[in-house]
Amino acid sequence: MHVYEVRPRKDKRGVDLISDALPFGRLWYAWPDAIANAIGYAEHRSRSHQAVIRIYDAAGNVVRNARA
Repeated sequence: MHVYEVRPRKDKRGVDLISDALPFGRLWYAWPDAIANAIGYAEHRSRSHQAVIRIYDAAGNVVRNARA
């Protein structure tokens, strides 16, 4: 099972999608719709296997957990 993490960027210019399943380890999504686009990409990449998508806030707390 792969784990995808959606974390806000430190420079506040969007979010990073982080996973060991990604070819380069992380992808950057800019606003607007950055979170929705990152989740959509993670769901698309995980359609042939089980995955967990975790969305974090700026403090590092899990805001939402989803299974894909």
